Amino acid sequence: MLKVREMRDILEFELGKSESGEDTLKPTKRTQGFDKEEYQAHELRKDIEPWLTALFQSEHFSLLTGAGLMNAVHHRVTGKLPEGFSTRSYAAFDEQIQAEAKRSAQVVGRGDPNPEDQLRTALKIADGLRILLDGKADEEPWKSLKINHSTLVEDITKAIMALVNGVLSSEKGVTSQNKEREEALRLLVSFLMSFASRTGTRDRLHIFTTNYDRLIEFGAELAGIRLIDRFIGSLAPLFRASRLDVDLHYNPPGIRGEPRYLEGVARFTKLHGSLDWIDDDREVRRVALPFGAEGYVPYIPQGVQNLLIYPKDAKDRETADYPYVELHRDFAAALCRPNSVLITYGYSFGDDHINRVIRDMLTIPSTHLVILNHDDTGKRLTRFYNNSKRPSQISLLIGKHFGDLGNLVDYYLPKPAIDRASIRMAELLRARGLSEKLPTESHRKQETGDTGAQSASANEGTP
Repeated sequence: MLKVREMRDILEFELGKSESGEDTLKPTKRTQGFDKEEYQAHELRKDIEPWLTALFQSEHFSLLTGAGLMNAVHHRVTGKLPEGFSTRSYAAFDEQIQAEAKRSAQVVGRGDPNPEDQLRTALKIADGLRILLDGKADEEPWKSLKINHSTLVEDITKAIMALVNGVLSSEKGVTSQNKEREEALRLLVSFLMSFASRTGTRDRLHIFTTNYDRLIEFGAELAGIRLIDRFIGSLAPLFRASRLDVDLHYNPPGIRGEPRYLEGVARFTKLHGSLDWIDDDREVRRVALPFGAEGYVPYIPQGVQNLLIYPKDAKDRETADYPYVELHRDFAAALCRPNSVLITYGYSFGDDHINRVIRDMLTIPSTHLVILNHDDTGKRLTRFYNNSKRPSQISLLIGKHFGDLGNLVDYYLPKPAIDRASIRMAELLRARGLSEKLPTESHRKQETGDTGAQSASANEGTP
């Protein structure tokens, strides 16, 4: 599915393969500007890349990623999706847990419940029983409830351990030593740099993620992107409510010139916590848990119950709990302002508390939302599009072709660099009336297109 620029309706394609093995996209119906029987990526690029390049240079710019980013990189490296965290049966109160998990998932429009729905329900039951059983004598029915409560707490610990091990396994898959690894990491770095390549005088890119893994941190290190994430310190960084944006470069003594902002800097917020965050005596600290570690025990001796990787109640109440209140305040503050653009990749719109903020953002006429995704799970993306009643403020690139990380990086996303030489060349050609002699569509087929100059020009804010 495709909707960009001034398109009024969503254009749907049938995905096929050419004789050379390249993706071919056949429109299911003819529409203005798309009257050919089939298209290839380099032909659609001229409609998509300039539009995204313009949006990427908005005054305020944010990226929201979900599980789809880890899935894409992991699949590139290993050829399969990460095993992740699966649904389970609980030895106590399983019937109640399954029923409530299903109900809560349907309320937010997620469809089938996921393991987190089950875990949150189990945690609520355990908390309620702890309050109910406090100070009660060892007689029926309290005695049986105490036994069931203990069993449930053990099951919750096992479920959290399975979640932790699943995330670590996903990270380990990304670092697998095989021939596909370098190409996958190249795509990850290029993907992140396409968003982070903004001049220092512009408002910083703000990256949000619902994932517990550290893939973005890993990719940012490879790309040389500096992340500002509210944590202060070196050995055991402490989460602070204050936002210190220390990213100025000062010239050495004796060299003239004013201080300037660094390039390649982004703010970073993990909306659902992280695998390396712990509750340390009512303070949030980040521990030195290696990316893709074999296990968590040597690094988190207090046990998994101290990890801040899941909301302790329904996700819709995250804003009432620390540190989630600060994280979601950052999310709303970054999005809900004029001239703001949000790009989502791999986020399936299954969290209503996040969707609500995005809907609020779209009530501001100068904002725009771009949805990039591999598929439309449970029709949640198109449902959000239709319910928002703001079609002119939403662009869509959905499906196996548009959601493929390689296709996005190689064809559709802006150039992942601030290339001043290309900018100057484009300006000189325009000044001399030679802009029509820039590379044409035939050159794009040979992958030597003109979008480098075009993208770089947008990156510098050139008219």
